[in-house]
Amino acid sequence: MNEDKRTNFGDLPDALKEDMEHKSIDIDLTLKILNDYNAGFYDNVEQVRASGVPAIDGQTVVDVRRRQQKDAVLFWMPEDEARANLARFGLDLPQKTTQTGDQTIGFTAFELEKIGSALLPITGYGVLNGGSATSYADTKKNLALGEDAFAVLKPKFEKMALACKDQPKGLTPAYINPDGSLGASFLELKMRARLEQFARLKALGQKDPAVEAALRATAEFMPLFQMTSAGNNTQLLEAYKAMAQDPLLKPLSQELGIESALWRTGVQNMIAAYTHSSEGRPKRIFDHAYGKENSSLALPGGHGQCFHVLSDVFKDLYAHGTRFVYLGNVDNIAYTPDPLELALLALSGKPAAFEFSVRTPMDIKGGVLVRTDNGGYTIADIGPAISFEEVLRLEKEGNTILFNCAVGLFDLSYLVENLEELSRKLPVRFTDQDKDAGRYSQAEQVTWEVLGCLPSCLAFAVDKNERFLAAKLLIDTLLTSGVGLDDERLPVALRNVAQNLHQGLVSLLGKTYGLVLSCGKWVPGESQGQP
Repeated sequence: MNEDKRTNFGDLPDALKEDMEHKSIDIDLTLKILNDYNAGFYDNVEQVRASGVPAIDGQTVVDVRRRQQKDAVLFWMPEDEARANLARFGLDLPQKTTQTGDQTIGFTAFELEKIGSALLPITGYGVLNGGSATSYADTKKNLALGEDAFAVLKPKFEKMALACKDQPKGLTPAYINPDGSLGASFLELKMRARLEQFARLKALGQKDPAVEAALRATAEFMPLFQMTSAGNNTQLLEAYKAMAQDPLLKPLSQELGIESALWRTGVQNMIAAYTHSSEGRPKRIFDHAYGKENSSLALPGGHGQCFHVLSDVFKDLYAHGTRFVYLGNVDNIAYTPDPLELALLALSGKPAAFEFSVRTPMDIKGGVLVRTDNGGYTIADIGPAISFEEVLRLEKEGNTILFNCAVGLFDLSYLVENLEELSRKLPVRFTDQDKDAGRYSQAEQVTWEVLGCLPSCLAFAVDKNERFLAAKLLIDTLLTSGVGLDDERLPVALRNVAQNLHQGLVSLLGKTYGLVLSCGKWVPGESQGQP
């Protein structure tokens, strides 16, 4: 492309530039992406071509749903390799392991949880906050499960949508209480989970010397970190000050002697939306959001930018002794660090691991695990990377579709050494949108496509009701909270899934978050510090 055909800052109308600046849009980055697109730099980014889906084999894809069988061996590997991999973190092999004659040993869920509990203190707990809850409470998007389902939920939807307006998604209610009141926010629950985990480990340390030693040696237990955006960072920081004084966090924080709302932060710049593909090329800045002239739409450039945005945070964590990091979407209530998974990653010596659950009718936005034409694996995001029709085709052929739970676990030493390469390899994808703001296209990098950039990894098959109570849309939150489950207008298949998710929510709020149901509300109970 010739330089005189490129869109420059000065080419934009003054009114549009002022609007973009007011909305904290990075104009230089927006124009760079726009020019690169019009120059054809992204033309080679194609839809993922899935040749199939992987089986749960116990080696690359480990079925951690079997954890309830405490004596069942979940993972086998060479003894020498296991010993060397644990030694990196100052740990020994459990005294009792299942051995075979060829120097291969097996690990039960009990043994794995024991190993992982000693690794939790050196594990960072990170969330991807992204931008505001635009898609989440968008009326058009929330019709995705059908008009019948939306009609059932519409009264509560309209009320809760008002509470979500202009809010970062992490600050919106994560559930509705049985009495109809709004529950704690997604971020409050994340901070509560960390405090509860610390309480459990303190109790466990009284019986397990390895856990006690790990807690003593850790200057900062399970440090919190986040990616925010230029559009919501200030709002989040102010909210944390208030949350630290909330009854959900303050009493337990004081009892344990650790801060509840201390976050390391990487701030993602916002970019503008672009014109819809129906308007042809060259693309332009979308300049009539909500029907207003010279009105831009500020959007995050996808959570995949986290490997660049959080680069300094990852390096700082490693310098201060953190050796693993969990990374997950803020909207998954069930996303909390799991010691069993930590142990599996540490033993395997692989750079990363990711969680998957069997896809349900509610899983229509997100990614699925696929095998690619070249024999590798990747997470294909429905829409940007793989069509929903292709997902249904694979299911009809009898394949078990493993749906991405938006939870990744990384060996931090590998991650720090490869941040620039991973940022460069992640593809930039453009997707058309039709929302309340209008018809436009969005450029984004998808976090979980990083799986396809890694030399190897583990995949964990998890129980959706225990590990993936996600809220891609506001109607997900309503259904998981139990709204409308007794209404016959709700499709049977959807009702069955929602009932299971609601049971998962009740179990999670009580066991993981230490809440109790009192007068129709979930409130803090006594600390769950039981080993």
